[in-house]
Amino acid sequence: MAEHAGVSAKTVSNVLHNHPYVSATTRETVEASIAALGYRANLSARALASKQTGFIALAIPGLDNPYYSELASHVMDAAAEHDWIVLIEQTRSSEAMEKAVVRGPASQLVDGIILQPDAIGDADLTDRFAHQNLVLIGEGAATASADHVTADSTAAAREVVGHLLEQGRTRIATVGIRPSSRANAGELRYRGYYQALERAGLGVRTEYLAPAERTRRPDGAAAADHLMSLPEPPDAIVCFNDLLASGVLARLRERGVAVPDDVAVAGFDDNEESRFTAPPLTSVAWDLEALGRRCVELLRARTGRTDGDHPPVRTVVGHRLVVRESTAGRS
Repeated sequence: MAEHAGVSAKTVSNVLHNHPYVSATTRETVEASIAALGYRANLSARALASKQTGFIALAIPGLDNPYYSELASHVMDAAAEHDWIVLIEQTRSSEAMEKAVVRGPASQLVDGIILQPDAIGDADLTDRFAHQNLVLIGEGAATASADHVTADSTAAAREVVGHLLEQGRTRIATVGIRPSSRANAGELRYRGYYQALERAGLGVRTEYLAPAERTRRPDGAAAADHLMSLPEPPDAIVCFNDLLASGVLARLRERGVAVPDDVAVAGFDDNEESRFTAPPLTSVAWDLEALGRRCVELLRARTGRTDGDHPPVRTVVGHRLVVRESTAGRS
């Protein structure tokens, strides 16, 4: 192909690997030769030569949650810069499926795994980190001996509740504690909620803690029914993700409850839907681009190394509270 294009083999390789330092004219010449010759890269041969497969796995609960679909997009963008293709596994927070990702035959077909462990035990993760490039995401991985990229849900929850207190809210409920989840980000968000109320001299009212087995819109709607049926309903609701908050907003609207005049509502994740709910939702925005990029960087750093000389690394990415009409009213 190099001879056909009139360039060096190295230049052809640079074009195939999408390196930036190739002139537009040269790139067009090489791509024309690729098309003319019908060239297709031999991935098996490349893997044998480099001892790498060219694939990494991203294992997440499900792409139907906008948070994970956005995260997957950022991981794929970062991986492309290293010529990695991302294989996405949906675990549905199942222990069996999470174990299959890190211990099954498919784990040998990738150069590394990015996993949110919702059900799998620390022992499985620690053992796997010794044999496989592994990066964990999410708060539930905090005690595992593996590279870990997360965000500070406790601090974020303190900010949300602090904002609501500043708005004069004193009867603040939560929606989203998941009783059966091992890796419960909701517990960390509850911790921040509790800390903020304690600092304000307000006690936690157990009737305001609405659990949710799943973190979906119908669960939020059901929680809103429960909370608004109490003898003294809350004047603010903190939902542990935006899908729950969307369900809460819809049910409050059906019940004729004005937001934020009667009840303020806030969420976590700041997905695109949050800007278009009625009213637009106050939410915590995570730096998902930084999270995805850091995961890929850690996998790249582990490639070709033995983990014994490189202890696990923990990275906390940033967040910000995006205040909208659901708590602050119209400006």
